[in-house]
Amino acid sequence: MKIAVSATGQNREDMLDRRFGRCDYFQIYDTETEEFHVISNKGVSAGGGAGIASASQVMEEGITAVITGNLGPNAFELLEKSGIKAYSCEEIPVTGAIERFQKNQLSEIALAGKAHHGMN
Repeated sequence: MKIAVSATGQNREDMLDRRFGRCDYFQIYDTETEEFHVISNKGVSAGGGAGIASASQVMEEGITAVITGNLGPNAFELLEKSGIKAYSCEEIPVTGAIERFQKNQLSEIALAGKAHHGMN
């Protein structure tokens, strides 16, 4: 299983970013190999449609689950249609968010948040 965590930086101890579409990075953790890799979020520089760009990028990576703060309506819809589950977490280190996920301590995001329309 591959998990993408919206993150403020590239280090596993950097904080989870509660923004999905406008986070700087996605830290990707493979539960089978226990490997991490980091990708820059293409949505961060989008004038509009950041959630769509970010969701598409995550889908291309073969992600099974996303850990973030909340999702706008477009990102929520794309992830839901592709079968990717999203989970909500507060701003804690990425490693802590993954630990909570593995212990089933995170809530699944069942509803989209507000659209931000290019706002940070």
